[in-house]
Amino acid sequence: MIVGEEVLVVNKLEQIKQEYKETGTLGLSMGLRLFLFLILLVFTMVLGIIVILLLTGTFTAGVDENKKLLQNELNHISQHISQYYGQLSVQTVDFSRNLATSIEKMLLEKEIDLSGLQNNPEILEEILTDQFDRALFSLEKSKSSGVFIILDATINNKLEKSETSRAGLFIKNMEPNILNSSSPTIVLLRGFPNIARNNSLPLHAQWDMEFDISKAPYFHLPMEYAHKESLPLSRLYSWTPAFTLPGTSEEIMLCSAPLIDSQGNILGVCGFEVSAMLFKLSYMPDYSTYSRIFCVLAPVSKDTIFTSGAMFSGGYSFKKNTLSPILNIEERRNSFYSYEGGKNEAFLGFHVPLELYPKDSAFADQKWSLAIMVPEEDIKDTLVSSTLRLAFMFTLLMLLGILLSFFLSKRYIKPITSGLDIIKSNDLSETPKTGILEINELIEYLASQSEEIHKKTEQETPSAALNEFARNIKNLSPAERSVFDLYVQQYTAKEIAGILCLSINTIKTHTKRIYTKLNVSSREELLLYISMLKEAGKDLK
Repeated sequence: MIVGEEVLVVNKLEQIKQEYKETGTLGLSMGLRLFLFLILLVFTMVLGIIVILLLTGTFTAGVDENKKLLQNELNHISQHISQYYGQLSVQTVDFSRNLATSIEKMLLEKEIDLSGLQNNPEILEEILTDQFDRALFSLEKSKSSGVFIILDATINNKLEKSETSRAGLFIKNMEPNILNSSSPTIVLLRGFPNIARNNSLPLHAQWDMEFDISKAPYFHLPMEYAHKESLPLSRLYSWTPAFTLPGTSEEIMLCSAPLIDSQGNILGVCGFEVSAMLFKLSYMPDYSTYSRIFCVLAPVSKDTIFTSGAMFSGGYSFKKNTLSPILNIEERRNSFYSYEGGKNEAFLGFHVPLELYPKDSAFADQKWSLAIMVPEEDIKDTLVSSTLRLAFMFTLLMLLGILLSFFLSKRYIKPITSGLDIIKSNDLSETPKTGILEINELIEYLASQSEEIHKKTEQETPSAALNEFARNIKNLSPAERSVFDLYVQQYTAKEIAGILCLSINTIKTHTKRIYTKLNVSSREELLLYISMLKEAGKDLK
């Protein structure tokens, strides 16, 4: 009975020790297992974050943010342009109405009609001189870059090119963006030089006496429609596409309306100018995100923007004459509009129609659009940069997770490995605290059981069991005896495998057969019997 009890206790001790001491070397250590588990947890969390970001559309937030930015900028600029151009159209009509009344009154006082001005240049100059103050006041009120009056008359109809030359007045504000200037730079671009001299104005560097109307839709179209259409004056004003006035260098847009007297006679046209500089300075898009963003006000037809007649504003530095005269519009599903020219030009952006005329206007069939664009490569570069930033953040998060996993696994496993080292030792009499309750309790239990075994073996030695053990040694095969002899020398299974140059599985097979033939169940029980035989002075051969 004593031997049976001893065997059970020894079996328990050996099973626990052998699991931690031998079988642990065949699999993954607890530290590595915990490290891999934490890494798997980190990967799972990061993958979950990525899935959530995909489902919530965060990865496409860069595209959506760019779209929203351009759309907001487009809405902001279109509201300002619609308001300004609408006001300028109304002021053109009012200017035309007041001007026609004043000129008609002067003609009546002079008792001549418009045709009579052809032979009276002094009266023509007097009329234009008399309208200077009105024109200058209207210019300052409109906050435009210029005001003009063109009468359907010339100083001398016998001169060469008199058919395409018309007398008039063109006053320009060279600094229209300086709205609060007390002394704006006003110059005379077209008109009698005496008008400039009498009003202390300089002549423009590109001054000329009269207007060249050979290619002047701003002059011909309003007069033509006024002749053939019985429409009110508010439906006869016209906006020109951007063009360069003959003899000048700057592109402009003109809003012109016919001068109609009370009898329905067409005296000429008048209106206001919006220069390219004024447009650019007034409607500059926010370029904090895209340095080459720009907006364009242009005539359109279906899916085509005519850049040849457009006004530009923005940070995209190019010469208009190098840009394709037309840009084809293509709508991209759930994305930007694409604007492509014929010279590998590609822009992305948005556009909205701009109503410059009432629906019943004589020019209502002319369609205009305001577009805001960015070179395609700029938006692609921004999206790539955004994607790279996200990728870098996720990579950094992964690396931090791996480092944290390594640190936590080391810190968490350290007291466990310390406890296992104590369990592997032969002396369990001292039980230092490991900081883990379960490990401390296991060490105390093993120490008490080991002490109890030694006490019992000191009290009574089972001679019959020892004799049987000694006889069974002779039944071991040569290979088993080689392993047994090394066990006698206190070697472990792993060390025996190294000494005999055999695999650990082969040693385990021999060990199992040795245990069976010697009727023991563990290495500790085997060593216990060997120790007792040595103490009894019996031969182990």
